[in-house]
Amino acid sequence: MILQRPALLFVCLGNICRSPLAEAAFRATAAQAGLAAEADSAGTGDWHVGAPPDPRARTEALRHGIDISTYRARQVSVADFGRFTHILALDRTNLDDLRAIAPADATARLSLLLDYVPGMEGRSVADPYFGPDTGFAETWREVNQAADALVRKLLG
Repeated sequence: MILQRPALLFVCLGNICRSPLAEAAFRATAAQAGLAAEADSAGTGDWHVGAPPDPRARTEALRHGIDISTYRARQVSVADFGRFTHILALDRTNLDDLRAIAPADATARLSLLLDYVPGMEGRSVADPYFGPDTGFAETWREVNQAADALVRKLLG
């Protein structure tokens, strides 16, 4: 049973590929399941702050009926560690970076996103940025699996 409204932050490096797709997949899955939850995404780096998601990420999301063109990249802030119930890193490096910047009074639960998918624990979500466009479909499959698992866990 949910005692507190879940608030999830999905985090990758630049917040233009993986984390916006994870946010979109979670929002859609939560809505379909009737789960009231907050979702956002951010990056540990600041290179793309204010930029929309990568065009290939937008195309992949649209393939699944989701428009992420209004999303804008932002950098993780110290306040996020108290605002969100869960902060989900899309890879080990970003998880380590999040742990390094988390304040002592952080209340958010930090983990890898794929830790929620049985058999995928400890794995990183595929980073499609430097690869072919088809990599975005693989990333979508992984974040969508994680979204399904997260929603089941939160409703559980």
